[in-house]
Amino acid sequence: MKKILLPFILLLVLIISACTNEASTKEDKPAPDKNEPETITYKSETGPIEVPANPKRVILLSGFTGNVIDLGVNIVGVDVWSKNNPTFETELKEVEEVSDENLEKIIELEPDLIIGLSNIKNIDKLSEIAPTVTYTWGKVDYLTQHLEIGKLLNKEKEAQAWVEDFKKQATAVGNEIRAKIGEDATVSVIESYGKDLYVFGDNWARGTEILYQAMKLKMPEKVKEVALSTGYYTLSAEVLPEYAGDYIVLSKYSDADTSFQETETYKNIPAVKNKHVFEFNGNGSSFSDPVTLEKQLKFFKESFLGN
Repeated sequence: MKKILLPFILLLVLIISACTNEASTKEDKPAPDKNEPETITYKSETGPIEVPANPKRVILLSGFTGNVIDLGVNIVGVDVWSKNNPTFETELKEVEEVSDENLEKIIELEPDLIIGLSNIKNIDKLSEIAPTVTYTWGKVDYLTQHLEIGKLLNKEKEAQAWVEDFKKQATAVGNEIRAKIGEDATVSVIESYGKDLYVFGDNWARGTEILYQAMKLKMPEKVKEVALSTGYYTLSAEVLPEYAGDYIVLSKYSDADTSFQETETYKNIPAVKNKHVFEFNGNGSSFSDPVTLEKQLKFFKESFLGN
């Protein structure tokens, strides 16, 4: 009888052991999170809106392109200014150019999120294609704007990390520059676009956020009077010397009329005589996103410090 029972006992032990091992293996492996949401609620300027928790096909209709690039989210369509921006040439090589009026093309691209400025057209129709979030230019500062894009894309931690790192870098470079040129030295940001000249305040891209906000360089009093509150001011070549600081950052578009630089009025500006004019490409300078800001920070460091 014992001989007959022995094989069955051994078989039972093997079955129990196998079941125990299988249960143990299942316990060791974490179960997939079935509760991970497909959407999140983003508190936009116009109210709460449901957006993808992990957007995979984003369309940008006016700016913020560099913010999305920096956060590593896939872009399928951008506005003409972004598409022609040399700073984003590599990242947007295969990305389609779209506009707020070309709804058919936007539909073809099957976006799961659309981002733009508050003044874009057809917002209601765009919202029927995909969740559409808009921002008012200048409503928040450039760093807060990146944090907002981070929240929208469910990448707030990544956005916060970039902001903290950039602030440290810009502050350090600013301290070096002020130590070299003097605490009272002034800087003007001038742009040559078409046949016009502009001078800028402290929050109108072209590196103004870095120079005046992050680095705390000084703006000429005359510039403060006309551009600090409005963001920019149109100049004539004849009065340019009145708005020129000890240093001039000159943003020049490729097709701009730069004949003013050949005049005696311009050549006699102290900053010009002292070779304190730093020129950079205006095409793409009207952005204030992480990709652009890092490029501008490097330019200012090389221009002012020579390294």
